[in-house]
Amino acid sequence: MTQPPPQDDTLAALHQLTKELKVLNSHRFITVQNSVIRGVVFQFVRGLAFGLGSVLGATLLVSIITWWLSHLDFLPIIGDWLVQLANEFERAASGQPAINQTTQ
Repeated sequence: MTQPPPQDDTLAALHQLTKELKVLNSHRFITVQNSVIRGVVFQFVRGLAFGLGSVLGATLLVSIITWWLSHLDFLPIIGDWLVQLANEFERAASGQPAINQTTQ
């Protein structure tokens, strides 16, 4: 059987636990979460950053994939379509109006 710790060890452990709890309560995350308004603002800014990062990441990924696929000229139908798609992207980036396919 284990013997209960001496009274001095228990008090020292309790003081150490109290000290660590004070450090934890002064942490920035806890201080933000203690206020409803600060919590809402923090989550709103976090959501904006996540949304912006998602949009920029998806845009970059689609651009790279489209560029890479536009260089696949060995596929007769898909290669022509991707070259035409890349030309449309370049035309849109330069500010030129789109060409209507029915008038060609």
